[in-house]
Amino acid sequence: MRCSDGPNFFDQEHVFQAYWSHRELAENANDTLEKPIFMELLGSPHDLSILDLGCGDARFGRDMHLQGCRRYVGVDGSANMIIRAAENLRNTSSILIHQRLEEWRAEGEHYDLVTSRLALHYIEDLRPLFQQVYASLVPGGRFLFSVEHPVITSSSRSSESGKREDWIVDDYFVTGERIVNWLGQRVKKYHRTIEDFFVLLREAGFLVESLRESEPQPSLFMDKAEYRRRRRIPLFLFMCGRKACK
Repeated sequence: MRCSDGPNFFDQEHVFQAYWSHRELAENANDTLEKPIFMELLGSPHDLSILDLGCGDARFGRDMHLQGCRRYVGVDGSANMIIRAAENLRNTSSILIHQRLEEWRAEGEHYDLVTSRLALHYIEDLRPLFQQVYASLVPGGRFLFSVEHPVITSSSRSSESGKREDWIVDDYFVTGERIVNWLGQRVKKYHRTIEDFFVLLREAGFLVESLRESEPQPSLFMDKAEYRRRRRIPLFLFMCGRKACK
């Protein structure tokens, strides 16, 4: 079985369809664990110029427009995702860019907020990307991102037999490439420690303002067994950095 990187993975039609079937499940992790915390950290987007790296289907961009953002630009390397994003952003002033995140370059200090949701663990070298993000922000602008939690990316052995009931954390400090079987296909991801993300932000010049983990909220779960399961280990990590004011 061949192995794909992030954009190529989602451009396989059977994977793309399986992904959306997964996202439509009741109490899926994206909606119950990632979205509530991400939106809490984001706050009001009113009148903000927003860049979204790894925008996917851009439902997030549609939400930002509904909440009054001034400008939304989405970047994604998957052609399938860009097509769906264009459908979701129809009749808005949004801009979509079909480009790998590794190739994206800042063109001046244009954005109040740069976001990335569950995309950065597909990138081998984040240092130049974080530097470009910093260069794209206005003074005082923020960079907010979510990734798969490092205790999850450290080892995929516990997911190979189906739904996880126990989790293996192994080779935590051995960072780098991981080959993961997901949605019936092998995909390449990259493991980093929490400390690595913190250092990357600081080296790029950011003041680190927030670090959160995906502790579940009981009000978002009708299935109490699933709520208890999600309390056992964090699935996602969230960090926010701010560019210093001049």
